[in-house]
Order: sequence, then structure tokens, then C-alpha cells
Amino acid sequence: MKILVTVKEVAEVEDEFQISGLDVDESYLEYDLNEWDDYAVEEAVQTSEENDDVEVVTVTIGPERSEETIRMALAKGADRAIRVWDDSLAGADYLSVEAKAEMLAAVAEEEEPDLIFSGVQAADDSNGATGVALANKLDMEWAAVVNTLDLDIEGGVAHVHRELEGGIEELTDVQTPAVLTIQSGINEPRYASLRGIRQAQQKPLDVHELGDLELDESTLESDVSRTSMYEPESESDATIWEGSAEETAGELADFLREKGVVEG
Repeated sequence: MKILVTVKEVAEVEDEFQISGLDVDESYLEYDLNEWDDYAVEEAVQTSEENDDVEVVTVTIGPERSEETIRMALAKGADRAIRVWDDSLAGADYLSVEAKAEMLAAVAEEEEPDLIFSGVQAADDSNGATGVALANKLDMEWAAVVNTLDLDIEGGVAHVHRELEGGIEELTDVQTPAVLTIQSGINEPRYASLRGIRQAQQKPLDVHELGDLELDESTLESDVSRTSMYEPESESDATIWEGSAEETAGELADFLREKGVVEG
């Protein structure tokens, strides 16, 4: 059995930052593995530990810088990794969900996985659409927002528990091959051990250009474009009190009386 896990390096922005063109200035960014993808990696690794002959492969779309993040997934137990990137991607102003799904689908067609795990959403753009778009490209069954998974590998069925809006929960069966978008809370992602980090340096990490996937620059064409970047103005300023609980409690009470929240 093979599980393909889509992972993404996301940027974390400092509290104070400046905008340069259509992006936050690079000097104010730090990069890490997307939180929801961490749960997807953990679920795949746990599946490989609980069953024989399960290979876990991660795939990401990103520049060379992202290899450090990908190696962390390898350090946590993934067997090998694939990174998709070339000059045309580096020059793109914006990668749409459609474009990302097209590239990931090309990798999936090459790898032929039994299951594809994807994080429910990414912490940077919060689209939450790539996993389902990927399933559509591959014409696979899918289930989104999965927070409990019970696999019947021999029967080719994934018994999933889904968390829906309004507190609704759904139990359903999905035939494999399938795409599952993984919700936080399904497991407790492990920390990478020192041994795992050392081993990750020896694990295969292949880089594919668009041509390797039989794609070209037309894949990047999109009706969606980023036209501007700005920091929205706050409607009101926050009031912060410093000091002990006894000191600040009285100040807060006076403030609430002034605003008419509580009676004097």
C-alpha cells in the first residue's frame, strides 16, 4: 500500500511587518510545515507502523528553501519525498488551487497511491480547496474534514468520521483509492527525534520540473490573480493594562462602566 501526503511550507508573519509589492517583505517571514499537513503526515506514518508494506511519500510544490521543511516530514517517518519546482514556477505571481491540483495530480498519476492525505487547509491562504480539487482531477472518491479514520486495507475501504458545520458529525465509508483531507485533532503529531533527523538526510528527495510531469507553463494560467496587498485598518484600538490582577481588575471595571457594558 502507498500513501501520498501533500505537504506545504507556509510563512509565519511577525507581528510588525512591511509589505513589498504584492507580498509581505521576506525579512518578516519565517517558514514551517503547515499545521494541518503535520496531522496528515502523522496519520500516514501511524498507518505504516500499524500495517506491513505501507510506503509513505510526501509531495510539495516549493523552492529549494522548502526542503528543510520537507525533511522534517521525513524525520517523522515518511519514506521519501518529492518536490515540484522550476523557473516558470519561480516566476509565477500567483499559484491558483487549479494549478496546484494539476501538478499534484500529475505526481499522483506517476506514483499511483492507494490513499492521498491532505491537510484540511493551509495556514497562509486558508483556501481549504486543494485536496478536493485534487480528487476531482484524479476522479477519485474523497472525504473532507476527517477527524477519525479506520482503514480496512484488505477490503479497500476507509471508514471515516467527518466533522461538519453546525456541530453535525458524519460516519461514512470511502472506497480506495481516495483522497482524504485531514482535520487537526485526529492524532497527536510527534516531534522529530535526533535519530529521525539524521536518517532524513539519507532518504530520497526527488525534484520534478513541470516537463518531468508532462506539464508546461500553461498549467499556471488562471482566471484568478493577486491585484494588491495591504494591511487593513483596525476599526478600534486595543486597550492593554499591565500590572497585577488586583491592579488591572479595577481599571477594567472602570473601563466597562465608561462604555456602558456594566452599571456603575
